[in-house]
Parts: sequence; structure tokens; C-alpha cells
Amino acid sequence: MNNLVRASTPNDMPQVLALIKELAVFEKEPDAVNVTVDTLIEEGFGKTPLFTCFVAETEGEIVGMALIYYRFSTWKGRALHLEDLIVKEKLRDNGIGKALYTRVIQFAAEKKVKRIEWAVLNWNHGAIKFYERSGAVVMKDWYIAQMDEAGIQKYLKNN
Repeated sequence: MNNLVRASTPNDMPQVLALIKELAVFEKEPDAVNVTVDTLIEEGFGKTPLFTCFVAETEGEIVGMALIYYRFSTWKGRALHLEDLIVKEKLRDNGIGKALYTRVIQFAAEKKVKRIEWAVLNWNHGAIKFYERSGAVVMKDWYIAQMDEAGIQKYLKNN
């Protein structure tokens, strides 16, 4: 299988969105995706792009993607966040995920970031083992906190 990992283009966003939706199903949140192709194009390729996306292509078809963006660590400085890494289910275990992961790490080295961070679900044992084998530290003593749009509005209303 001949895989090509490259930077995405606006024309790739329909296939990227399909992968995001496939990931949501895998993560048991099939109805959670609200982002649109237009949003991906605007936020990824507009005046001030908010993310970089790499895609894996096999025989002209996008079969995987990794979406990253910068963040800042008050302890370390410039950091990179890996938001999502997904490979189509039927093509997993063919080295595509590793190729995308490697490209993200290469990008981090090129940009001289001090750290790459990402979240992994505690039941995704395959991903956890993959990350640990790669040298990543999976921190089990931190929780991820989030507040959605409704929570933001509720907080502001009550405070």
C-alpha cells in the first residue's frame, strides 16, 4: 500500500470532515460533531488559520488525518496540541497512523516546540500502547476539563 502524508488543502475538507465523524462514532459520540466543511475551510485556511491538518492518501483517497494547533505552556513555552488522529477503520494496522504521527512529530521538531500534548480515552488501549511505545508519557493523574457553549452562557448569566 503506497501512502502519502501531506498538508491538507481546502478541497480535502469534505473528506476530513467524514473522518472526524468516523472518529466521533468510534469515540461513542456519534452526534457530537457540529463543525462544517465551511468552518474547517474558514478556520484552517482563512486570514488567521487556527490549525494545520495533515492527510494520509492511498491511491488518491484520503484515508487518515491528523489535526494540530499551537498552544502555549506557561512552564515550557510554545507547544503543539494534537486534536485528532484518525485512520479509516478498514485500513488500521497498515502503518498509516504511524506515518501521520511521525509527520506531526517532524512538524513539532521543525517548529521547535517544547512539547506535544493530546488526549486519549482511557478505554482506547491500542492507542495508549502505541503512544507509550513511541516514548510518549500517558499521564493518568490529570483530568481534562471542558466547558461547552451552553456552560459558558450559564456561567456568565449566574456570575
